Amino acid sequence: MVPQERRLARSPMRAIIDIGSNTVRLVIYGGPVRAPAVLHNEKVTARLGKGVAENGLLGERASAAVLAALARYRTLLQLKGVDRVDVVATAAVRDAANGAAFLAKVAAMGFSPRLLSGEEEAVTSAHGVLGAFPGATGVVGDLGGGSLELVDIDGDTCRHGVSMPLGTLRLGRLRATGDRAFAQSVGKALKKADWTAEPDTTLWLVGGSLRAFARFAMARLEWPIDDPHGFVLDPVNGLRIARNLARCKAETLRPMPGISSARMSSLPDTAALLAVLIRRLKPGKLVFSAWGLREGLLYEDMAAGVRGQDPLVAGMSAFVQEHGISPQIGAMVAGWTVAAAPPAGIERRERLRLAATMLCLAASTVEPNLRGDIARDWALRKRWIGAATTERVMLAVAMLAHTGRLDVPPALAALIPVTALREAQAWGLAVRLCRRFSTCAPQSLSGSQLTVEGARLVLSVQPALAALINDGVERDLRALATHLGLKPELR
Repeated sequence: MVPQERRLARSPMRAIIDIGSNTVRLVIYGGPVRAPAVLHNEKVTARLGKGVAENGLLGERASAAVLAALARYRTLLQLKGVDRVDVVATAAVRDAANGAAFLAKVAAMGFSPRLLSGEEEAVTSAHGVLGAFPGATGVVGDLGGGSLELVDIDGDTCRHGVSMPLGTLRLGRLRATGDRAFAQSVGKALKKADWTAEPDTTLWLVGGSLRAFARFAMARLEWPIDDPHGFVLDPVNGLRIARNLARCKAETLRPMPGISSARMSSLPDTAALLAVLIRRLKPGKLVFSAWGLREGLLYEDMAAGVRGQDPLVAGMSAFVQEHGISPQIGAMVAGWTVAAAPPAGIERRERLRLAATMLCLAASTVEPNLRGDIARDWALRKRWIGAATTERVMLAVAMLAHTGRLDVPPALAALIPVTALREAQAWGLAVRLCRRFSTCAPQSLSGSQLTVEGARLVLSVQPALAALINDGVERDLRALATHLGLKPELR
């Protein structure tokens, strides 16, 4: 790929600094506007909200730690040439009696901090969920150090956003009164906020503490995917795990990959709150989102046309370009292999098939002995915005089939229906055939066609391209046809 194409695939870098109750974090984003990539991410655990929970004031030591972090961030941004910087402050600064004086110090450093109201914080987090899961409906719950935000979402709208003083820095004191009194305190906060939810709705969970809970639950369930984004937990298992974890002492918990010691120490309190929410809101399922407040700010700035793009396809297009694969060629190959998709009248996953096609083509640029491993790493471990668990598994299955492997690890196979598994395998086998025959050259793609005619899978090739047919092509055509229950034919 020429350098110009790489530049066109990426938007200018943009940074967001989130001054939260527990941490102050800098994230620098780049890549496609619809599926921004994290180029830099660091945080300082200052526990700014601890003093607010105790006496209503931002503590001097915590404030100094935040200001020191901001000084570092400012220098980093200057060195990296990042011009667009958004600084937002949430519950701790909002609730502190000396919050305004603190923000004045932040402004004196050259930043333009924005203090979010409780409703703005709730709605912005909800926009992050809507950006990651287009069309999502239900309730978004964002747990931070100082507060818990709840807001209803319905496809592309948000309503009834509320903020309650139930952040992780406050939960320990509330729980010290006992489980019954703690549940009553949460219930009173919900009642005061005039908050109710329809039973069986989806509860979308946002925030570092809740993602830490998701990682804990995934380990307990021996989940084969270790990225908590998009992890779905049924409320029965969620309540069972939350109740058991809430009974644990933080110091008795063993360290776990992906969970910091600070998050681990607050896990029992997080679990206790989640257990109460599950009992009171009665959700149909729990879904964990890595996108929240910061990504909500990005989503709010997207033009309507950009919001309408598919985040998975946008992110995949940018990713494969880094491996020398043009998204245009990916689209051509997806068109050429459409015969491997379910017939008309059956639900088709064209956006996912396109993403799988591009991922298979990118994998073909990697050394052959590494391709089995990257099926796991790229499909299951890399964070794909817009891909649910089933879709991640289908990406991995397609990539395995593209290498000629139809054996799927049982733990993965158990996560998707057999029909979806076989469909994804067909995608991978079809891309394998296309790549072997045509090397994905536009002239060979336009000079040939793969079709289903009755009980036959037919590869039609113009005479000028007949020399491209070899034993390997015939073998791949036969494998795909057999998988589809058809007879192969070369024409």
